[in-house]
Amino acid sequence: MANLTSSTFALTALMLTASNVFMTFAWYGHLKNLHSKPWVIAALASWGIALFEYLLQVPANRIGFTAMTLGQLKILQEVITLLVFVPFAIYYMDQKLSLNYLYAGLCLVGAVYFIFKA
Repeated sequence: MANLTSSTFALTALMLTASNVFMTFAWYGHLKNLHSKPWVIAALASWGIALFEYLLQVPANRIGFTAMTLGQLKILQEVITLLVFVPFAIYYMDQKLSLNYLYAGLCLVGAVYFIFKA
């Protein structure tokens, strides 16, 4: 693997964040917006949203893999997932913030430390 540059990391993280916004809405948005519709309608809507997720996620992972290991990419994705999911859950889905989000975040901080440790 090549050295991890800040621009490669930033571009990968930015694209994965945008991808994750689409993913989060594809996976969970139908619970709020399409709860009264048949599940097949929700699935088709989710697939349509997920297309945009994949249009960002695939090139982001290809860019990131030029400088990061597969494990580093996965942990980065998990951190981004939590950073996107928590505000989505609180502000969009009207869920209560609990200490469990903090604990999950602390576990991911540990995962980031160990996966990026030289």
